[in-house]
Formats: sequence, C-alpha cells, structure tokens
Amino acid sequence: MSDHLSLSTARPGQQMLLRGLLWAVLILFAVWFLLPAYVVVGTSMKELEEIRSGSLLALPHELNFSAWRHAWSEACIGVECTGLEPYFWNSVRMALPAVAISTLLGALTGFALTKFRFRGANLVFALILFGCFVPFQVVILPMAQTLGRLGITNTVYGLILVHSVYGLAFTTLFFRNYYVTIPDELVRAATIDGAGFFTIFWRIILPLSPPIIVVSVIWQFTQIWNDFLFGASFTTGGAQPVTVALNNLVNTTTGVKQYNVDMAAALITAAPTLFVYIVAGRYFVRGLTAGSVKG
Repeated sequence: MSDHLSLSTARPGQQMLLRGLLWAVLILFAVWFLLPAYVVVGTSMKELEEIRSGSLLALPHELNFSAWRHAWSEACIGVECTGLEPYFWNSVRMALPAVAISTLLGALTGFALTKFRFRGANLVFALILFGCFVPFQVVILPMAQTLGRLGITNTVYGLILVHSVYGLAFTTLFFRNYYVTIPDELVRAATIDGAGFFTIFWRIILPLSPPIIVVSVIWQFTQIWNDFLFGASFTTGGAQPVTVALNNLVNTTTGVKQYNVDMAAALITAAPTLFVYIVAGRYFVRGLTAGSVKG
C-alpha cells in the first residue's frame, strides 16, 4: 500500500521534470534557429563603425533604418545604382500571375483526373507526378529554346510561363489528392441536372476548395519568389527578379563593404515570403491534412 502511494505521488513530479526538460530543449533549439535572424536584423540597423567595433550579438545603440533605405533605392547592383526597388516589383509582377495561373490550371486538371475520369487518366496523372521530381537543371535548355522561339526571353512574361508550367505538376498533385475526398455523388447529381464540366467546377467544386487553394498559393508563391536559378538563367539586367538582384548587390563592391546594407537587402527580399507564412502558415498544414482522409 505504501509502495503504491509513493509511486503515485512520484509520477506527477516525474511528469513535471520531463515537461521542463522538453521545454528547455525546445527553447534551446528555438534560440539556435533564430540566432542568425537576430544577427541579420541587428546588423541591418547598425552603422558600419558600430559593426566593426562591436559584437555581432550586441544590440544596436539605436534603431537606424538608413541601410534599409539605401538597399531599397540607392544600392549599386552591377553598374546600376537603383537599389532593389525595380527588381522587387519584377518579382511581384512575376509571382502573382504565375501563382494564379498554376493554381487555376492545377485545380482544373485535378478535377478532371478525379471527377471526369477518362481512359488513361492514371497514366496522365503518373506523368504529371513525374514532373514533380524533374530537377530544375534538366529543364533549363528546353525552356530556354521555347522562350527564344516565343520571343519572350529576358522578360518577366517568360518567367511567368516558366514558373506556371513547372509548378503545374505540384498544384495538380495537391488538388487531385484533395478532390478524391469529395463525394462523387455531388458531380453525378449536377450532371443529371444538366450541368457541364465548367459549371460543376465553378459552382460546386471550387467553393469547396479554399483549404487546398491556400496550400497551393503558399507553396507556389514561396517557390516562385525564392527562385534564383530560373531568374539567373533566363533574364539579365533590368528584367531580373529580386533574388538575382540581391546576389548581384552582395557581390558588387565599390569601396568599403557595407554589411548593414547587405543584411537589409536580404531582409527586404525575404519579407514577402515571411509575411505569407506568418499570416497564412497555420492554414498550410490544415489544407494538407484536409485531403488526407477520404470519407
């Protein structure tokens, strides 16, 4: 009886100890993970003299955003000292249409492969799925040839086409797996009532799709905005996206190396994807798990 009592009273203490150790490990990993971000933000708000004389981990003496203004509108990128601003808007003009096009086409394709099945649908899906595993480097040459024949090389429109085509495999996979969970009876009932393919898609399927649309938008926006290889391969000069401009800014040295400007430029470049994940990141996992179980 006494052994039972001592064991039962010891369990809560052990649970608290384990919980405390777990929190300590989690906090340690969080600090380790966030330390580089802290250094980048702190360095971007320091003057060069403060950076040279102080420690990387030291807080800035005062909040100074002059490096941010310089990175945005004055920093030299190659021979042009226009800052990141024009390249940032290039990325905006590239990412938004490419995300919308690839998401819409992925939804249509996923709908066709699940609710309007045809002979060879599984083979078509397998070929599309294979596209998810094709490395960027493999498609550079055929894409360059295609853009050249279309006359849109070194333009934002060319990058829109490239990212829309390359992202279609992923968006189709997302929507196809999600639409499998939608009962086929909804489509059959609408077909009996005389509704066609696009009517069913726009009025029945698409209103049920916000969770997976969020997944597709977050995935595609992140991949497109952060892309460097396609931007560096298919554009030059003023048509380049902001990631390529950031690389050129960091590698352009005129006089003293301005580390605070480089850090500010990196944060400006990363800001849109950080914003998307902070605002909508929690819906990403919800959208993925929404299509994980049928029924």
